[in-house]
Amino acid sequence: MKDNFRQQGKRKQLVKLLEEKGITNKNVLNAINVIPRHLFMDSSFEDHAYQDKAFPIAAGQTISQPYTVAFQSELLNLKPNDKVLEIGTGSGYQTAVLCELGAKVFTIERQQELYKKTSKFLAQLGYRPKYISFGDGYKGLPNYAPFDQIIVTAGAPFIPKPLLAQLKIGGRLVIPVGEDPQIMNRLTRTSAKAFEKESFGEFRFVPLLENKS
Repeated sequence: MKDNFRQQGKRKQLVKLLEEKGITNKNVLNAINVIPRHLFMDSSFEDHAYQDKAFPIAAGQTISQPYTVAFQSELLNLKPNDKVLEIGTGSGYQTAVLCELGAKVFTIERQQELYKKTSKFLAQLGYRPKYISFGDGYKGLPNYAPFDQIIVTAGAPFIPKPLLAQLKIGGRLVIPVGEDPQIMNRLTRTSAKAFEKESFGEFRFVPLLENKS
């Protein structure tokens, strides 16, 4: 798995573009800079890996646009060793960013083909989430809750109540909600029953699918 000077240079250009688009968190920008995004994509898309675009991956899914990954990661405002639940492992790129930020990552993927492929691939790159699960993201991982942060990387028609229940008080859920496009939301748990909600504009994600055991 090669990462040459040309690809590293393209990543630096991508980081500069993300800064111009408003990403300010230096840890997030550093993660984007060091992770070889081209390795997470089909080789036919390798030359396009450092464009700020989403691209197809297996099982009809996509690897998210770098700006979207950076934006969601910035909204989490992670601290090292935060316990993070990721809904939608996908290619593993967002997972790698979370690991690079020092999070303890628990991640769920409902597409078995991606689950198997990404589990092996992340280990090959040296990224080791605490737990990778094949299952239904709407249900979260109650056996591992509560979480400091939860990030959803697919568009949900509504905010799943089990995910809210699995947040610590003070924890944040970042989730795109709606059909097409979705509105990016951040919910902060302020007490056992109360949440503060913020909205951050339109994004486009593949749909969050339900009912996978």
